[in-house]
Amino acid sequence: MKRNSTPRSAGGKASSAGGKTTPAPAVETPGVRVFAVLARIETLWSSLGPVGQRIADFIVKNPREVVHMSVSEVAERTGSSEGSIVGLCKSLGATGFQQIKIALAQEIVRPVQFIHEDLDPQDKADAVIRKIFQSNVQTLHDTQSMLDAKAMERAVQLFRKAERIEIYGIGSSATIAEDAHYRMLRIGLNAKVVVDSHVQAISASLTNAKTAVLTISHSGSTHETVTATRLAKEAGAATVCITNFGKSPIQAFADVLLFTMARETSFRTEAMTSRLAQLAIIDVLIACLALSDYDTSVRTLRQTFDVLSLKRY
Repeated sequence: MKRNSTPRSAGGKASSAGGKTTPAPAVETPGVRVFAVLARIETLWSSLGPVGQRIADFIVKNPREVVHMSVSEVAERTGSSEGSIVGLCKSLGATGFQQIKIALAQEIVRPVQFIHEDLDPQDKADAVIRKIFQSNVQTLHDTQSMLDAKAMERAVQLFRKAERIEIYGIGSSATIAEDAHYRMLRIGLNAKVVVDSHVQAISASLTNAKTAVLTISHSGSTHETVTATRLAKEAGAATVCITNFGKSPIQAFADVLLFTMARETSFRTEAMTSRLAQLAIIDVLIACLALSDYDTSVRTLRQTFDVLSLKRY
């Protein structure tokens, strides 16, 4: 789309014919909050290359859709690369696409939706209970319909074949990773969980063909877990990922994908419904793993139950 260039005044503001002034985009350092994404695009549009302008046009025309999309999906829709999208985001003063989505959401989404998508500011406790439980139930139904039994069977085979299992998760996915680790230990699997990003990278690079990796990432776009999964894949490990349905960078490095179907928006930093879907998949995975070596699993569960009984009065 065509843009009219606007001369800048000596005071650092862009002047218009009507006498109004619009602040020029500030140069930001990583970590500084980005704001006025659409205005920044308008200002910088003429200085962008053809690919950057095409991506910018898509964002301006579809802001409400973009906040729900992954960088891979935007790349596909705009006929560009993920690198081009990240480059545009940095031109806008952001550290990456996720920061742009959060800033964009702050412009166009009702603030209450950062708490939960279905809530209204005036909701009382009874309405909050009803809406959140309905949302959670719907997420479980949708995930059940999406979950591929053959993919689950393949994941079980990979974990049973492996001499050791590594489990990765960052942020809200870290608690899910720790639960998966605990559950695997209970049935006698040689598993360890890594939730520190630096240790993840080191540990993943030291895996081999005898290792299986389970990565948990709702967005599938978190730098740390994508990097760890890629390093493990390159080292020869089998990789299984639990992630939300839709294109995302992590899928390129997964041998098996187990999809959740959480309607949860990816611009909200704290996961809610997605955690329940992830835990449900972990429950299925552990049950299938236990059934695949029934006698050993039952014997180990009994042994670990006896050990844990010492912890109770």
